[in-house]
Amino acid sequence: MAPTEETGQAVQHPSAPGGPPPPGPPVGGPAPLPGSRMPRWLPRAMVLALVLIALFQLGSWAFHELTGLLINILIAFFLALAVEPAVSWMAARGVRRGLGTFLVFLGVLIVTAGFVTLLGSMLAGQIIKIVEDFPEYLDSVINWINTHFRTELRRVDIQEGLLRSDWLRNYVQNSATGVLDVSTQVLGGLFQLLTIGLFSFYFAADGPRLRRTICSVLPPARQAEVLRAWEIAVNKTGGYLYSRGLMALISGMAHYVLLEILEVPYAPVLAVWVGLVSQFIPTIGTYLAGALPMLIAFTVDPWYALWVLIFVVIYQQFENYVLQPKLTSKTVDIHPAVAFGSVVMGTALLGAVGALIAIPAVATLQAFLGAYVKRYDVTDDPRVHGHRGAGSGNGGPGSGERRTLADRARQFWAHRPGSPGPRREDTEDTEDTEDT
Repeated sequence: MAPTEETGQAVQHPSAPGGPPPPGPPVGGPAPLPGSRMPRWLPRAMVLALVLIALFQLGSWAFHELTGLLINILIAFFLALAVEPAVSWMAARGVRRGLGTFLVFLGVLIVTAGFVTLLGSMLAGQIIKIVEDFPEYLDSVINWINTHFRTELRRVDIQEGLLRSDWLRNYVQNSATGVLDVSTQVLGGLFQLLTIGLFSFYFAADGPRLRRTICSVLPPARQAEVLRAWEIAVNKTGGYLYSRGLMALISGMAHYVLLEILEVPYAPVLAVWVGLVSQFIPTIGTYLAGALPMLIAFTVDPWYALWVLIFVVIYQQFENYVLQPKLTSKTVDIHPAVAFGSVVMGTALLGAVGALIAIPAVATLQAFLGAYVKRYDVTDDPRVHGHRGAGSGNGGPGSGERRTLADRARQFWAHRPGSPGPRREDTEDTEDTEDT
C-alpha cells in the first residue's frame, strides 16, 4: 500500500488473481450509520396504503351515489317476500311462477289505482265544496267580529286587501316557479315505483333461481342456514302483511258503519283510507287516518267530528288490547316496545321506508337468532311472576326497621289527643311486640 498525496492514507491495490482477499477497513475507521438504506418493503407498503385509501374513497362515493337504488332494491326484496306465499301457492297448483307473479302484481295495481282514483275524486269534491262555501264562512266570521268587537268590516274590503297584498303575489310567483319542481318529483316518484316493481317482480318470479345462485357459493352448512333464514323472512313478512291486511279490513268495516250512520259523504273511500293508513303507518297511523274523516264530518256537522274522534280512540284501544294480540301472536310475535323501538330506528335510518320494513325485519332477526340462544328453565320464585311472596317482606334487609316504624306510627296515632283510642287489634299487636 502506498500513501496518496492528498490524504496521506494508504491505498489498497487490487490483489492478484488467486491471491488472498484484500484486507477490510481498519478497526478504528468510521462504522456505517444504522438505517442509512430504505427497507425494501417500505415502498410496497406505501403503495398498498395509497391504493387502499383510493379504493375506500371510491367505494364511499359509489355507495353515496347509489343509496337511492339500494333502498329501492331493499323495498323490492321485502315486497317480493310479502307476495312469495301467494306466488308459491299458485305455482304449487300448476301456474308458472312468472304468470303467477304477474297476476298478483296486477291485482295489487288495480286495487291501488282504484283507491287512489276514488280518494282523489273525494278530495277534489270536498275542495270544490269548501271553495263554494267559503264566502258564507267568511261572512259569518265577519259578523261575529263586528258583533263582539264593534267593528265595521266588510267582505269586499277584505277581498280587495287580500288580492292586493304582497303575500299573495309572492305566493303565486313561488307556486309558478315550483310547478317544474313538482313535475320533476312526480316523474322521479314514477321512476322509483317502476324500479321497485321491476326488481320485486324478478325477485318473486326467480326466487328459486336466486336461492340456488346464492347457495352455490356457500358450503353445505351455510346453505342450510341461508335457506332457513330465507324461509323465516318469508313467513314473518308475509304474516305481517296479511295480518295487517286483515286488521285493515276489520277497521275499515267498523268505520264504514259509523260513517254511514252519521251520513258522512264518501263513507266507503274514507273507510278504506282509515283501514290502510291506520295499519301500515305504525304508531301514529290511527290518528293520522282519523283526521280526514273528522274533517269531512265537520263539514256536515261539528258534533259528528267529535263522535268520529271518540270512536277512533275507543277502537284503537280495542285493537291494541284485543284484536292485534290474537292476530299477530302467530305471525309476527314481537313485543310492542320492541316494535316501537324498531320503528323509531328504521325511521331514523331510512325514513318512511324504514318505518314500514322495520317490524318484519326485526321479527325475522328475532326468530332467526332465537334458534342459537340457549335457554334455561326459570326458577320457581314469586318475584319472577311479578309479585312478592309471603315471606319476602319478613326476612329482607330493613324489615325490622319497617315494622318498628309502622308500630311507632300506630302508637302515635292511638295516643294522639282527641283520638278515639287504639283498637283492640292494635293493642294486642303492640303487646306482642313489647313481649318479643
